[in-house]
Amino acid sequence: MDNHQITVTSPLLPPLEEFIPYLQDIWKRKWITNNGHYHQALERALCEYLGVEYISVFTNGTLPLITALQALRVTGEVITTPYSFVATTHSLWWNGIKPVFVDVDPATGNLDPNKIEAAITPKTTAIMPVHVYGNPCDMDAIQAIADKYGLKVIYDAAHAFGVKVNGESILKAGDISTLSFHATKTYNTIEGGALICHDEKTKQRIDYLKNFGFAGETEVVAPGINSKMDEVRAAYGLLNLRHVDSAIEERHKVANRYREALSNVNGIRMFDERPDVTYNYSYFPIFIDSNKYGMTRDELYFKMRDHNVLGRRYFYPLISDFSTYRGLPSAGSANLPVATRMAEEVICLPMHHNLTDTDVTKIINLIKK
Repeated sequence: MDNHQITVTSPLLPPLEEFIPYLQDIWKRKWITNNGHYHQALERALCEYLGVEYISVFTNGTLPLITALQALRVTGEVITTPYSFVATTHSLWWNGIKPVFVDVDPATGNLDPNKIEAAITPKTTAIMPVHVYGNPCDMDAIQAIADKYGLKVIYDAAHAFGVKVNGESILKAGDISTLSFHATKTYNTIEGGALICHDEKTKQRIDYLKNFGFAGETEVVAPGINSKMDEVRAAYGLLNLRHVDSAIEERHKVANRYREALSNVNGIRMFDERPDVTYNYSYFPIFIDSNKYGMTRDELYFKMRDHNVLGRRYFYPLISDFSTYRGLPSAGSANLPVATRMAEEVICLPMHHNLTDTDVTKIINLIKK
């Protein structure tokens, strides 16, 4: 049997010989954290690359979510999706906010705008949608509901680095968007994240909050936390910006091969690609209809594992099925039938810039057989 393991993801690592001069410079400066040279340079470079005005980088992708809720003073209840990574809902829980789950759109996996209004109560203060797999949410419809009821909108854009609609960054939607730069993402700073806002005053408040609330040497203006990115990871991230476009192009080629090879396999569904969207190809989910495919999702998943192909059942289980949240009135499959089915049918196929043609052929053949 072939012992070569095909992983679901692989980190984008900048060439070591390019990174060493950055490290030497950091050693020379002797300033390794707390808004140093590379931290500032990365924020400027990301604004330019992403086409946004204000960005604040963080030490991981969860703290921007927690901080966004603090920055906008969100309380009470927040409408969100059960179909995401658990950090989305954890950020609400950590802020003492009650998550209210709403079902998703089967065409995108995103929060279904048609289901949001029915979930709004007098305690609702915000909506927290997720651009799942980097698929853009229906941002116009969500904003229209938010405007009608006076709600804030915080987008968890962890998967959506560089994603655009009609050439415009989706990070400009809502009040705040957050990114993850975790090692598994299309673009990474090893661990890291960012928060995108639209005005200088909000950016200033966010920067206070991520540095203990300090507004000067002796003045603390808010009960902040410590979530600053260090200089080593900021330099690494600055360097990775040079290489991310070619990595996305390699991912795009893999996605095209999957799409072409699997589009006529009975019982396999994929998301459609929109011509107006610039994708980052962060994930490639397929959904298995066991009646038509002749095998359940789990049977295929473990068959792949037996052949050293590590897909991922992402997102399974639903957040609303975890013990912390399953007692909420909005949880349960009766309230969330679409999300429940997607969670039971999904496999994310290996998707990264290091996949070879042989790897992709092996994966396709395993699924087609």
